Amino acid sequence: MTSPTATTGPTADDAPLNLPVRPGPARFFVMFAVFVCASCGMVYELALVALGSYLLGDTIVQASIVLSVMVFAMGVGSLLAKRLTSHAALSFAVIEAALGVIGGLSILLLYLAFAYINMYTTAMVLLAFVIGALIGAEIPLLMELIQRIRAQRASTAVADLFAADYVGGLIGGLAFPFLLLPLLGLPRGVLAVGMINATTGIVIVLWLFRRRLNRRLRAGLAAGLAVILALLTFAWIYTDAIEITSRQRIYRDPIVTAERSQYQDIVVTRHPRTQDTRLFLNGDLQFASNDEYRYHETLVHPALNGSRDRVLVLGGGDGMAIREVLRYPDVEQVTLVDLDPAVVELARTDEHFTEFNDSAFDDPRVEYVPADAFTWLREENSEAYDVVIADLPDPDDVGTSKLYSIEFYGLVDRAMKPDARLVVQAGSPYFAPEAYWGIGESVARAGFRTTPYHVDVPSFGDWGYFLAAKGEAPAVELPAAAPADLRFATPEVLAAALVFPPDRDRDSVGEVEPSSLLHPRVIDQQRGAWVGY
Repeated sequence: MTSPTATTGPTADDAPLNLPVRPGPARFFVMFAVFVCASCGMVYELALVALGSYLLGDTIVQASIVLSVMVFAMGVGSLLAKRLTSHAALSFAVIEAALGVIGGLSILLLYLAFAYINMYTTAMVLLAFVIGALIGAEIPLLMELIQRIRAQRASTAVADLFAADYVGGLIGGLAFPFLLLPLLGLPRGVLAVGMINATTGIVIVLWLFRRRLNRRLRAGLAAGLAVILALLTFAWIYTDAIEITSRQRIYRDPIVTAERSQYQDIVVTRHPRTQDTRLFLNGDLQFASNDEYRYHETLVHPALNGSRDRVLVLGGGDGMAIREVLRYPDVEQVTLVDLDPAVVELARTDEHFTEFNDSAFDDPRVEYVPADAFTWLREENSEAYDVVIADLPDPDDVGTSKLYSIEFYGLVDRAMKPDARLVVQAGSPYFAPEAYWGIGESVARAGFRTTPYHVDVPSFGDWGYFLAAKGEAPAVELPAAAPADLRFATPEVLAAALVFPPDRDRDSVGEVEPSSLLHPRVIDQQRGAWVGY
């Protein structure tokens, strides 16, 4: 934040303020405005980062863009505000009105840009700059008002102003995840903040500095506040309709289920003719019912070729992987660890899921643990398993990259019996070869011997896995007791799955580094993939 410079020379507004209250209370109300505006500005900033993370998945990049653009814009706004200090009260009211509208509507505007014109990043940069410039303009104007109310040293005024500003930022930063998101959700939470922002700025000016404004200006500010509140209320009422209509633009097939959980955006679509049902989490495809059996049969059955009394499934909240595990009568217990209870509840109760996962969660052998897999393995688990199935989201952001790190596979090792097997879904060796072979290197660095294999899953493309064990590299074969009615994973298919073409085998990518918590290389490896496809 650019430090303000106190105004000490005469200005056009240097006449006595003639306030309706004494300087002490007046100064308190201005400081209160500083506090509220700082809280609102922090919420706008966090909301832009959160939406970018929801839609694009890369939290670090989204946060870096938003924060750097907003801080730069705040400096620009502070410089431009020097021209407004001669009419500080009126200028402050107008700026807060603009912030209330633009900040309050920012999430809906960005979502529309993402859904309809595919210009999310451009719109995000533009909004971050405009909001940042308006926030930057607040400080010089508020500093001017504080010094006009009560003469004091510039250093003292700056200290008081920044104290209120920083405390407001703290409250806004805490209110966003713990109050606004749980109670109102992202779009309505930001709309509510916009209403508070505009109301606070305009009402304080209309009351505290009303004698500095003529009747026309007072009427204009009052009418402007009424229009802003009406506009934001209209947006509030139609938020669901806007979200539903915009969301449908993003997906090919009609949406049959959509909800926003604590962790992610959950969407289920179904094609009206083929009945192909698809699950998307934050816009990323998780399964397509027309071919999900290819993915899950190949993932699960080779890992069960041996002891399988106790099976641990990490991820896989849709229930498809545990469906395949439960096809073996000698499996005694299946523990599924998945972060989002909303996905599991959908898979447990929604007919669009249960018809494909065979109501797997109703089997008494299944135990569901709602937890982050990394934290659960590190702090809570004390059991040892015969098989571990890592059916986790792709490592395209910080939150998921740790689930593909050397440290994570070390934690998995602690949860395995000596002769246990681990299988990892590792993405596409064709579209993302560096990420795929990098994951294999991370598993190997944790002390496992690995066998890579891949199959064609039309909805995903060429998709790869690593089967791992602590002793010799395990063979990718079906168990002797494998179900006879498998639709895809035959012995012949699995034998072919071991063959990689020369342009996508291990040698084709050259040297590849493993991923760790301090060096999450898999993010960059994943980010450079899929280009041109």
